[in-house]
Amino acid sequence: MSEQADSLTQSSTEQHPARNVPVAGANPLSVHINADARQVWLMLREPRLVRQWHGWEAETLDEEIQSIFFAPSVVEGPNHTFLTVDGGDTFRIEPVQDGCVVTIERVEAEADEITEGWITFLQQLRFALERHPSNTRRTAFFMGEPADGGSIIAKLNAEQLQQPGDSYSLDLPDGHELTGSVWFRTENQVGLTVSQYADHGEGLVILADQPSLEGPGSSLVVISTYGLGAKALRTAWSSWDTFRRQHYPSSDPLETSKLER
Repeated sequence: MSEQADSLTQSSTEQHPARNVPVAGANPLSVHINADARQVWLMLREPRLVRQWHGWEAETLDEEIQSIFFAPSVVEGPNHTFLTVDGGDTFRIEPVQDGCVVTIERVEAEADEITEGWITFLQQLRFALERHPSNTRRTAFFMGEPADGGSIIAKLNAEQLQQPGDSYSLDLPDGHELTGSVWFRTENQVGLTVSQYADHGEGLVILADQPSLEGPGSSLVVISTYGLGAKALRTAWSSWDTFRRQHYPSSDPLETSKLER
């Protein structure tokens, strides 16, 4: 591994389902989920379940969930076909033969940080339903402006990861190895499943760049883990905090789930 970049290897030896292959012009706010419409609806309407995919664990998460999903302005569609949250954005649920398609319709059409946030959370919803529908996640998060202005995806040498399902192996600066497969890819984001981040199955890491027209853009990481003990979590979070300090020295420390002492 060079001093300037972390190492990454990739293999692509399997055929990927058509629904998982990035298509030019495809709507990143629409995903196919291998779950029925009732399961999706519950994930939108029970606060404890919304916590398993919306955002990341923080002192303000419960308040944010209440203000977005359970405010008086929220509208539930007939037969649970749509949910309009506070602010006007709408989740539409369309049952299909092998699950359902969930689409978020923005009240403001232009791409912005809120749109990028919904892309992240929609993929976390899909991951929670398909991989960990009954498990509690523990998270870590940081956001900041890179010291050199570059992309966080490039800093991890992950630009070539394009096809969902492709396997990868990645080393963080302290030698912490991550292995798994590409979960999704958009213009500004990549999601990676991580076998080291769950006691059964995999966890999820989302790397996202947030370009800005008004100045330097920022980057963020959301890490979702399942069933790991405190020691394993502290090791994982320490590795990401090393990466943060190296590339985002002005950012706040990792925001993580609270652990029992």
